[in-house]
Amino acid sequence: MTPEPHSVTFLHTSDLQIGMTRWFLAGEAQARFDAARLNTLRRLGELALEHDAAFIVIAGDVFDSNSLSAQTMGRALEALRALPVPVYLLPGNHDPLVADSVFRLIDVEGVHLLGDSEVVEVAPGVELVGAPLLARTAATDLVRRALEGLEPTDAVRIMVGHGQAEARTHDARADLIDLAYVESRLADGTIDYLALGDTHSAQPVGTSGRVWFSGSPEVTDFRDHATAGGGETNSGKALVVTVSKGAAEVTEVPVGEWTFEALDRELMGEEDVAEFLATLDAYPHKDRTALKYGLRGTLTMTATRLLEEGLEARRPVFAALHERERLTDLHLEPGPEELASLGVTGFAAGALRELVDAAVDDPTARDAVNLFFRLARED
Repeated sequence: MTPEPHSVTFLHTSDLQIGMTRWFLAGEAQARFDAARLNTLRRLGELALEHDAAFIVIAGDVFDSNSLSAQTMGRALEALRALPVPVYLLPGNHDPLVADSVFRLIDVEGVHLLGDSEVVEVAPGVELVGAPLLARTAATDLVRRALEGLEPTDAVRIMVGHGQAEARTHDARADLIDLAYVESRLADGTIDYLALGDTHSAQPVGTSGRVWFSGSPEVTDFRDHATAGGGETNSGKALVVTVSKGAAEVTEVPVGEWTFEALDRELMGEEDVAEFLATLDAYPHKDRTALKYGLRGTLTMTATRLLEEGLEARRPVFAALHERERLTDLHLEPGPEELASLGVTGFAAGALRELVDAAVDDPTARDAVNLFFRLARED
């Protein structure tokens, strides 16, 4: 006889992608980023104790790939071993359950693999069902395929999947999760919650309130302030989920430490430059902040020098601070007073005028004008 079902609280996360590298992070910053991704597991353990969670579900992409260094794998196993509650891992597209899968190296007490779609009883009256990726790309809707083999139950049942639930393009995709079908199986009691991974920003999908992407618990990509809702807008969270039969309550809890943001500014003078530099100064944890910026506008030589010196002084302080070249369109337009103050005559004056004209479209010419300006002022 099935035990009387009850509510259960657990943590839902995904896309840790342990071992991930970011090209814009220099050596020591990449090392700190690696450590932060492993520290996420420690914070999840603390969160599980704080909320009396029975277990943790990681809905795919636990690892960035199936090829990890011995150091990364060893440290990941230590972090998993230290978790105070059982953890259930689902293979995703980054770490599919193939012949050389990294999951085949895991033999840690309390760490369980959802390597098929068999029903797993994790507590009396509480069940988990996985829809793992057995190849890097799926040829069908794995969640639906797993659901089709299940009947309604009196137990509290949680399904764990990895993949997209809404098309991002008009291309037909065989692996797209059928939300309408999922919600019909939520309604008939086959499952009570679908824990999804793949999208790196925490969000519900569908209309039931019981299908959620947890997002990555540590940031993986930039949030783009130039675009409403652009980029990775809600990562660095874990979900505390309380499920009972036919109902689920979901709370987002911040766990991430890093910030990746993309900035866009129009600069038309020294005040704009000062405001942009002040924006950079306002970030509280610069050693854990990576920024990319696109700048456009027309600046005098004085404003240009203020900008370049300001950026150069701040660049070493951030984990990363780099220009988005394709979105940068800055023009140099020296003021009459600036040119007159140089006291340049003859051939030098003619050369300067040519450089100023060329600097409108040529970054090299702009740099040359700035150098000319600095040397002349120093002289």
